[in-house]
Amino acid sequence: MALTHATSHGHDAARFFGPLVDLYECVYAEPPYEEGPDQVSRFRDNLPGEAARPGFTIVTVADGPSLVGAAYGWTMSAGNWWSRADAEPPARIRAASKLAVMEWIVHPLRRGEGVGAELMRRLLADRPERYATLASDPRSRAREIYARNGWWQVGTSALPWGPPMDLLVRDLDPRPVR
Repeated sequence: MALTHATSHGHDAARFFGPLVDLYECVYAEPPYEEGPDQVSRFRDNLPGEAARPGFTIVTVADGPSLVGAAYGWTMSAGNWWSRADAEPPARIRAASKLAVMEWIVHPLRRGEGVGAELMRRLLADRPERYATLASDPRSRAREIYARNGWWQVGTSALPWGPPMDLLVRDLDPRPVR
């Protein structure tokens, strides 16, 4: 079956919430995350609020009726930064609008097929923001992938319900910074 791609914005993304929660549960049950029902419930409960944020975009990949990957984020406005960050980002990053990438997940059985790379390419393409930022578990395989793809660390953040996360940034503008 051929893979299908979809992009949705704002509340139109609600049609993906059920399959997205199922995919989240599958992906984050694995090490190093080992998340359970409480974390999955928090994720499910937070989805509508995230979809209501300015600039919310979700990109999905399905194989027939099955969601095999998704990536989404929203606009972090100029002057804002991650809560609980241990350090300020460079002033030029703080002063700019940023795409806050909140999730980038691929079903374990579909990894290595280029699904994840295509999701991130589509999510980052043609964004109005100058930078993208995300929080990554330093123990994860994804953290290595980010480093290989131009993301650099500008700090860490510790949430009450998980391990400290690396705060990463990537320049979305191909022109050099002056």
